[in-house]
Amino acid sequence: MTDLSTLAARHCQPLKGATHRLAPEAVARHLGVLPGWELVEDGAAIRKTFPFKDYYRTMAFVNALAYVAHGEDHHPDLGVHYDRAVVRYSTHDVGGLSENDFICAAKAELLAR
Repeated sequence: MTDLSTLAARHCQPLKGATHRLAPEAVARHLGVLPGWELVEDGAAIRKTFPFKDYYRTMAFVNALAYVAHGEDHHPDLGVHYDRAVVRYSTHDVGGLSENDFICAAKAELLAR
């Protein structure tokens, strides 16, 4: 099984088409290394709420995550609140979850630490 650091060290690749959509077994395996992430939207996305002490810390995380997303060319949907950020990943070009979603979720996890 891949651990969090190994997953986060990988880089996103351009993916198009349903052949790149992950099988449920692969999704479950990746979720096993991402604490607190949940499968949502009938398995089409993953989501986690990251809590923070205040707006400044929330925005620092969101800005760092935006920098990572730009570098990986894989962007999350974000809900930004005073004391939390809700991060959601899905790969629109494959119609569900891809390796890229889990790579970026792992990077988000390490940023929050």
